[in-house]
Amino acid sequence: SALAPLLTCLVLAGAAGASVHAASGRLILGWFPLDRRGFAMGVRQTALPLGTALAALTLPVLGAYGAEYAFAAITYGCLVAAGVFAAVVRDPGGLDAPTRPQHTPPAPGDGPTSPYRGSQLWRLHASSAALAVPQITLAAFGLTFLVDERGWTASGGGRLLALAQVGGAGARLLAGWWSDRTGSRTVPLRRAAAAGAVTVAGFAAAAASGSTAVPAVLVPALLVTATIVTLSPNGLAFTAVAERAGLAWAGRALGVQNSGQNAVAALTPPLMAGLAAGPGYPAAFAVAATFSVLAVLLVPERPRSARADRSGAPGREDRPRRGTRREPG
Repeated sequence: SALAPLLTCLVLAGAAGASVHAASGRLILGWFPLDRRGFAMGVRQTALPLGTALAALTLPVLGAYGAEYAFAAITYGCLVAAGVFAAVVRDPGGLDAPTRPQHTPPAPGDGPTSPYRGSQLWRLHASSAALAVPQITLAAFGLTFLVDERGWTASGGGRLLALAQVGGAGARLLAGWWSDRTGSRTVPLRRAAAAGAVTVAGFAAAAASGSTAVPAVLVPALLVTATIVTLSPNGLAFTAVAERAGLAWAGRALGVQNSGQNAVAALTPPLMAGLAAGPGYPAAFAVAATFSVLAVLLVPERPRSARADRSGAPGREDRPRRGTRREPG
């Protein structure tokens, strides 16, 4: 059919674009030391929400003149990004190897033993996949809810979405900085997931109320807040996965991470659309909130920190709190 060439190009473009995420995550692991890696990964993770915000503001305008203008803008953007990458990016190689003290045990992924023999990486992957559900649900149906149920215009909703995405980018920076200061990735990750459950549930409750039952400004304010909070933990999860996997396995582990999230991102819209068309939008948002709760339960309680992997000394997450007994294992 006439659509076959277009669909083929879109599939290839999507596959190529997805590969960038795992590769750039490994670069962050090799370029930055432990106490700056969370913020650096947060900077990297701002790309998606900022790109989404830019697309929300520009592509509808360009698309009004024809779809070819929107695709041309995307193409030129990819060419510029490729040029910048070729000019400034250098592979870190084995940068971590010279910094490891002599006779120090290697990171789980730095030797022949797979880091997937334990449960921590699998739990991090599963919690990240669960956290993708509220993100995708709010991005896919927050705007249509405002238009269909609250009488917003598409342009007004697009501007609100752009605002929320910019806020989400800032939240990722803050989360990365927080994890560097605390020496932990999973504690902030778990708290961000819990905050996401609360805010998405609050938005679902407000959405379930009638248009006159709550102040008109409350629903969009809750939507923006929930979007920002649910966007915040991505960098934390990516950093935790990369550090737990080790430099030799980081690319593969981040590939698994992205594949799981992309699979969830593909399945969430059609499944949530069935809920929105049946029980209604509030039901879809409420179900999304339960996945944030699931993520809280899935985040590993006390994984080995990257500091333990790199130096052989226990990191903060491995040290028992004062006055408590350390559990075996």
